[in-house]
Amino acid sequence: MTNTKRDWNSYYNAIENRPPRRTILTALAGFEESGFAIDLGCGTGRDTEELLTQNWTVLAIDQETETIQRLQAKFEDHPQLTTQVSSFEDLKFPQAVDLINASFTLPFCSPVAFPRVWETIFNSLKKGGRFCGHLFGDRDSWRDKPFIHCQTRFQVETLLKPYKIELLEEEEHSGQTPLGEARDWHIFHIVAQKNE
Repeated sequence: MTNTKRDWNSYYNAIENRPPRRTILTALAGFEESGFAIDLGCGTGRDTEELLTQNWTVLAIDQETETIQRLQAKFEDHPQLTTQVSSFEDLKFPQAVDLINASFTLPFCSPVAFPRVWETIFNSLKKGGRFCGHLFGDRDSWRDKPFIHCQTRFQVETLLKPYKIELLEEEEHSGQTPLGEARDWHIFHIVAQKNE
């Protein structure tokens, strides 16, 4: 979602057939009925597909035009899917959104753009709406990369003060990226409801 040197096509090829993430499933379980969702940094649609399966109307946003084209081809003009190509810097959301999903997206938002994007997410959600997604922690081995924005535990908790926290799980482990790069992961898995 920002101008990075990552090989996004290879990354999306590597994860294309993976199931929806636990954060989106947890958030969806909190709703009694379907509504309107934004999938921010949708990629090839692993979470978008689950939203559509559960009869949600979805605005899927990604900065990569080719990725959006692949998503459109995959869902063949699905009547409940709208797509948008946008960077974080140009991001504009509609109001009265029930759910905003940002799976492994916001860490790629620049420190300059992040405060505005986070505020936009909050302001766009209905009261009782939910945010779900991930942030990278300050012990992540990518913390010094120019395209990564990391948070301390205190910073994450501060960001979530206006919300009712339904899931805040901190994970640290050594492993690999989907492209086989060695990595020490420090991740916050989040589901939070905007206070009514």
